[in-house]
Amino acid sequence: MDNWSQRIEQSNKPRYLAIADCIAQDMKDRVLLPGDKLPPQRKLADMIGVDFTTVSRGYTEALSRGLIESHVGRGTFVLPQQSFSEISDERRALANDLTMNSPPEPTDPDLLERMRSGLSAVSNDLVHLLRYQNPIGGEIDKEAASIWLSMRGLVPNLDRIAVTPGAHATMLAILTILARPGDCVLCEDITYAGFKKIAAQLGLRLIGLPMDKDGIVPDALEAAIKQHQPKALYLNPTLHNPTTLIVPQDRRLEITNVMKRHDLPLIEDDAYGFVLPDAPPPMAASAPELTWYIGGLAKCIGAGLRLAYAIAPSARAGFAMENGIRAVSVMASPVSMAIATRWVLDGTADQIRRFIRSETIIRQEIAAKTITEAKFVSHPHAFNIWLRLPENVTCAALMSNMANQEIGITPESAFTTTGQQDRFVRVCLGGRLHRSVLPQTLTHLNNQLWQLSNGA
Repeated sequence: MDNWSQRIEQSNKPRYLAIADCIAQDMKDRVLLPGDKLPPQRKLADMIGVDFTTVSRGYTEALSRGLIESHVGRGTFVLPQQSFSEISDERRALANDLTMNSPPEPTDPDLLERMRSGLSAVSNDLVHLLRYQNPIGGEIDKEAASIWLSMRGLVPNLDRIAVTPGAHATMLAILTILARPGDCVLCEDITYAGFKKIAAQLGLRLIGLPMDKDGIVPDALEAAIKQHQPKALYLNPTLHNPTTLIVPQDRRLEITNVMKRHDLPLIEDDAYGFVLPDAPPPMAASAPELTWYIGGLAKCIGAGLRLAYAIAPSARAGFAMENGIRAVSVMASPVSMAIATRWVLDGTADQIRRFIRSETIIRQEIAAKTITEAKFVSHPHAFNIWLRLPENVTCAALMSNMANQEIGITPESAFTTTGQQDRFVRVCLGGRLHRSVLPQTLTHLNNQLWQLSNGA
């Protein structure tokens, strides 16, 4: 490490990336061997003349590349590498979208090895997985989906289940079945930004419904149905994105009763339902004949799989969904389906889900202790906080001042149906943002809130 300072200064990359590069190069040159212990972060910062946060981000980057592992109380160690061609492509690792509300990424070495083992086993059937297959999954994939869906109390027949290429593609397919350009669709007045984009692409009119602390107001739903004759209602009732609200069971039943009176289809986006250990039953359980249910795997396993487990209201609707998926994207990726099916059947998927549950609690505790200059709402198992901007603080100024930080901040206007001013921002706590650097990142955010609100 004697020449790290020089190598870092000569690099044209940010310093934290240069630190990870130094680790990778020293491993390749056999200067660092498997099992070698790296210096504590503060000691390395002093050795190479950078600040502690830079070293912490550098170690996090090396961790994400699979170069090192960290153990609380023991330290940071170099991992064995069978071949440097197996190390993550740095360019791909950096190509992440910070604006997405991603779950915390697994860091436990045993869990990561279990995930890699499943991926390796799936590769044994690679040629078969490169062929065209059933648009909504084969029998084994649907059986795995049924097992996963049963954890939310849903036990539909297999002819109503579809393994789809992610929640977005599923929403698009369902909307092409239910509505035509110019038709009206109802949703929360603060709703999922992705759904807004899909509706706009299809030329649909979105009508936002007012919300209170328990979700959309049933009387407002009733009035909107009579006034607008909507083709469907879209809701994200569990850990609502972005407000983290959870619609209680009593309100869910009130909403489904209104739906039943008017025979109004529901698109239930249950992206976060599997994360909660005690989530209310899906609305699909009380109105299965009207509900198009989407249980995406992006938030409870990983977004890169691009998979969702969907349930149609009937077998006939399931056939329509199959045609819709075929038109939208031909099929879900057989490689992704094979990985997800294996992980569900061997328990890896549930282990990932449990990691996400425990990690979100820790991150929310960090946020609660660190953010003192603004009020926010959240939930122990949410991936984000919904932060109200202090007086005199604009969203544009905050986002500009945080531009050099690896944290996703999205303005309220991305989620509203009315285009109102940005009074809130969604601050994401997951994804590549490692827990070790979260306190420093949120401290910086808190300082920026103070400075902007005080005109400093």
